[in-house]
Amino acid sequence: MPQSNSESRLSPQQVMVIAPLAGALVTLSLAPFDIWPTGILSCALLAWLLSTCEPRQALWRGWLYGLGMFGSGASWVYVSIHVHGYAPVPLALTLTALFCGGLAIFHGLFGWLYVRFVRPLPGGMLIGFALLWVLLEWLRSWVLTGFPWLLLGYAHVDTWIAGWAPIVGVFGLSFVCALSGSCLFLAWRGRQPVAIATYGVIVLTIWGGGGVLKPIQWVVRASEQPLTTAIYQPNVPQEHKWDRKYYYPILKQLDVGTTPLLGNQILVWPEAAVPNYYQNVRGFLDPIAAQAEMTGTTLITGIPHRSDNSEGYHNSIFALGAGSGVYHKQRLVPYGEYEPLESVLRGLIAFFDLPMSAFSPGPADQAPLQAGAYRVAPYICYELIYPDLVASTARDADLMITISNDSWFGRSIGPLQHLQMARMRALENGRYLIRGTNNGVSAIIDHHGQIVQATDQFVESSLVGEVETMLGNTPFGSFGSRPVIIGCGLGLGLMYLMYLAFWREQD
Repeated sequence: MPQSNSESRLSPQQVMVIAPLAGALVTLSLAPFDIWPTGILSCALLAWLLSTCEPRQALWRGWLYGLGMFGSGASWVYVSIHVHGYAPVPLALTLTALFCGGLAIFHGLFGWLYVRFVRPLPGGMLIGFALLWVLLEWLRSWVLTGFPWLLLGYAHVDTWIAGWAPIVGVFGLSFVCALSGSCLFLAWRGRQPVAIATYGVIVLTIWGGGGVLKPIQWVVRASEQPLTTAIYQPNVPQEHKWDRKYYYPILKQLDVGTTPLLGNQILVWPEAAVPNYYQNVRGFLDPIAAQAEMTGTTLITGIPHRSDNSEGYHNSIFALGAGSGVYHKQRLVPYGEYEPLESVLRGLIAFFDLPMSAFSPGPADQAPLQAGAYRVAPYICYELIYPDLVASTARDADLMITISNDSWFGRSIGPLQHLQMARMRALENGRYLIRGTNNGVSAIIDHHGQIVQATDQFVESSLVGEVETMLGNTPFGSFGSRPVIIGCGLGLGLMYLMYLAFWREQD
């Protein structure tokens, strides 16, 4: 295959411009921009940048690529640090840069591993690129509690390859995207009709397969009668949330906003809707719960919970009224809900002493909530971005619910990225998802990942609609990401064995 001169003549200055811009294309492929082809182009550019360089150069180029990706797609953390954490601008910028630069290490590692071990393998520049990409995305989803944000596959909740999602999940879609990108690069690199046709057939096959799979109904409706659902979005400013002078006005707003919505089978308040511990607000909650029970309504609300034993404090969801159950959040946000290195950082600056930042994680084996006769799988904010955590509980539930407070991220792109991930969870698991937030977007999402109804952002709002309960499980709902991750690892292992057996002697 011919080598382009331009591949070997990139100056360091050119690399420092091209690599971050290539990474930023991933952000453009995701919400709210939704220019999905840019994610594939991003992978093609990265494959080009790594096509002839040495491992040390690949480490640097991969890191720059990741810096562009997270610097453009996850820099919304600045809002939390500066606006709500009260950090001065220079400090907030520094912490944001450290956050994005730290995450970019995963792409630096990808570049080094790819050039050092994968690129020389037979098919390494084609399928090996995609296999390694998925393994590094998966690694990023759990190392140091994980940050599975900006996964490549999220851009395709509405494209043809969404048909693969109920089988292989978001990591499988990332594989398809990365493989499409490597095919695009190799077709350009070959610049011969045979090469273009070969790689074109590969791309058309996997994309066409997604189109064929998309109409398949993996689950069925459990009942002909849908559940009536209401979501109350209070739009309480974050700076008022934990200010004691706004405490009683917030309770009054919840009471007044809720009364017209009683009578729906499910009524949702957002994460930490009541800014106090459950044990301290029984005088407020119990009368509302009694009214809800009289009208056949299950009130599902987020509220902090203080355990009576040594389990500590929890960010929790309670089902009240005609329902029952409590769920304690399992995956906590570092610095927002718990303090790594607490003895060192607590009290150092305001950001390391945010309200409600001393929670403990809940246990892994929690039962679904009950909304009347129906089982509801609950998730709080950030933990919805973990595909396998969601799948592990959604398979035993009739529908899913997530509550969030995206006020922490202001008018940035973060909340809309979060909504897109919620849509992917509904599509992967074949379940309706009710999403209740403090300031939007609150939504009802169907089992195909499509938004049925939604509120606007930054307004007090009530949404009333219907949700279906579903029977059966998608393949992803049954097995999660394990088959894809194991398959990627075995694929790379098989390629290496083939190299040892057939190609190394020829080299």
